[in-house]
Amino acid sequence: MKQVDKDAIRRWRKRGFYTENALVKLLQKNGYNAVRVPVSNPSLNPLPDIMARRASEMYAFEVKNAKYYAYFPKQQIEKLFRFLNELVPVGNEHKHAVLGAHLGKRWIFKEINWKDYEKNRLPEKARILKRDRGNFEVAGRNRAARTHRGVINNGSPEERRQEHADDIRSSGPDEGICEPD
Repeated sequence: MKQVDKDAIRRWRKRGFYTENALVKLLQKNGYNAVRVPVSNPSLNPLPDIMARRASEMYAFEVKNAKYYAYFPKQQIEKLFRFLNELVPVGNEHKHAVLGAHLGKRWIFKEINWKDYEKNRLPEKARILKRDRGNFEVAGRNRAARTHRGVINNGSPEERRQEHADDIRSSGPDEGICEPD
């Protein structure tokens, strides 16, 4: 392998390591118990990039670092659900598969619905764009009004649209997006 290729791989791994550690610190700052799983990326084992717990809720995060958008292949999303399903002995209402994109200075999170996994309706790849708002917040002043025990309402699309419209009227432009220190 050429030295140029080795250097590019090192930079890519260092960027992933930094992003995962930044999210662990952000989660811990907001009351979660969180750890990075260092061997998750190359492995076919059902391990997330980050595992976190807050009260009785368990979270599995898959994390990407990019400038404008991040893609998450179906295989990586399935790994989150397999981890939660096979290794976390609580009801599905307490388990959350979350995609996180670190886009510049912004974090955008998207929780994937259990019903999509159970009905085998996961997309071939999920996408988070820099302009997206996300449907999951690590912290936020309006979180308690929209959650029950830390669970974002994953109701019907109409309920989510209404909730999103309410959020826009009651929050600033960056609500739903967490920025690192």
